[in-house]
Amino acid sequence: MIWVTGEVDGKKYKEPFSKGIMSRSLNVADIGSQRAYEIASDIENELIMNDISEIPSYELAGVVLNHLKKVDSRVADKYENWRSLRISKEPLIILIGGASGVGTSSMAFELANRLRLKNLISTDMIREVMRKIVSKELSPVIHKSSFDAYESMRTPSIRIDSVIEGFISHVDVVNVGIEAIIERSVKEGISTIIEGVHIVPGFIRKDLIENNNIIMFTLTVDDEESHKQRFYSRCRQPWVKRPLERYMDNFDSIRKTQKFLVEQAKIHDTRIIDNVEMNETIDIMVNDILEKFGGKDNVEQES
Repeated sequence: MIWVTGEVDGKKYKEPFSKGIMSRSLNVADIGSQRAYEIASDIENELIMNDISEIPSYELAGVVLNHLKKVDSRVADKYENWRSLRISKEPLIILIGGASGVGTSSMAFELANRLRLKNLISTDMIREVMRKIVSKELSPVIHKSSFDAYESMRTPSIRIDSVIEGFISHVDVVNVGIEAIIERSVKEGISTIIEGVHIVPGFIRKDLIENNNIIMFTLTVDDEESHKQRFYSRCRQPWVKRPLERYMDNFDSIRKTQKFLVEQAKIHDTRIIDNVEMNETIDIMVNDILEKFGGKDNVEQES
């Protein structure tokens, strides 16, 4: 058996080498589960041939990198950036926004799996907590959905489209909770993904969003019919309680919020992704994240 050693918070550990764990690490480079497992097996065989029964984790990372360079330099670069990201002392904060039905929840879940991040928060859950704190009388818009919040506005819209003004009012309230989570994540050093319709470029405090360890994406579904089909697919699931009819009745309003989100993303230079195919969207996000946070200047020796 091969043992991997290391140190966390001053405490030494020792654990058996696992091809399964290593293959999941390699899969961040988008080489497929089977190929990742094959490479992990090759690395295990290489260690056995060199009569290595115990190896520090940072040395193992070097062995993996050297092996990958022989296999595929593109994969090696991605793995090196990912290792840099994993051992960085700075937390990674990923914000994924988009109108209802574009797939922010699904993409956040898949991204968390790919990057092996444990903390995933939905802005819908933040909204539910705030509904318990803020009464309907005090803030009626928070007790509506983002696309029909305008129906609860006490005064009619005089500046912009009523749907968008209601959406803005809705987002403003939830944004308080989003900023609190970002602040806490940065302070505690906890990498976190926050997803939902309330992630709007330009609304989060500038001093927070300009942190080098925060990245934001705006997802869209450009084709209207495809967007509609997402709701049909989602509402067919037995655990989904929300009726399809409500989404269809408000579909035009949902499309208006998407247009507003895209406009905001363009103004604030946020990456916009037409979420047509899941794997392609995940690859774009992973590549952007590794490019921004996985630079070689951030590499530290992992003990």
